Amino acid sequence: MLTKSDRTKLFIIEKSAPIFNTKGYSATTMTDILNATGMAKGGIYGNFKNKDEIALEAFEYSFNKMREALRFVLKQQSTSAGKLLAILDFYHDYSIKPVITGGCPLLNTAIDVDDTLPFLKEAAAKGLKEMLGALKNIIEQGIKHGEFSKKLDAGNEAELFFATIEGGIMMSKLNDNPAILNRLLENLKQQIKTRYKK
Repeated sequence: MLTKSDRTKLFIIEKSAPIFNTKGYSATTMTDILNATGMAKGGIYGNFKNKDEIALEAFEYSFNKMREALRFVLKQQSTSAGKLLAILDFYHDYSIKPVITGGCPLLNTAIDVDDTLPFLKEAAAKGLKEMLGALKNIIEQGIKHGEFSKKLDAGNEAELFFATIEGGIMMSKLNDNPAILNRLLENLKQQIKTRYKK
């Protein structure tokens, strides 16, 4: 059972997360957060020390929403190939129909952070490691159970897979053209059906 304080913190995060994910850390102001929550400054600072703390929890909230959405589609699949194809379907049209307002929180935060925001960089790096680890595990299971070629390097494939998706999202958003991402996703599907085979 959430306490009143916990519910207030969650409310602030829910309202702030789409702003940070859309505008980025630097462009998001405390005024934006006050306007979105309808709260007074004292209400915000009574729950968070500063903007950094809100930004970090907002990233973790957004990343968790994306993670849970992906886990849901993966649970529907029993094979490694099915899981990879389900991930690709999940990202179809993602540049214009993201799970979280603003797009992929991992991509947005990775682009947003630099050496002046080490706390966000560390959180994004941890998220990336988790995503790559999950992909690597799916591919390793595919190799182990004879679905995929033993010649595949699961770690390298996971990096290529995820980099292609994230790069496709960035290119599609930059060009206002979802077809770029969707073409890359189709290319990955063909690789799973051909190059991944034994």
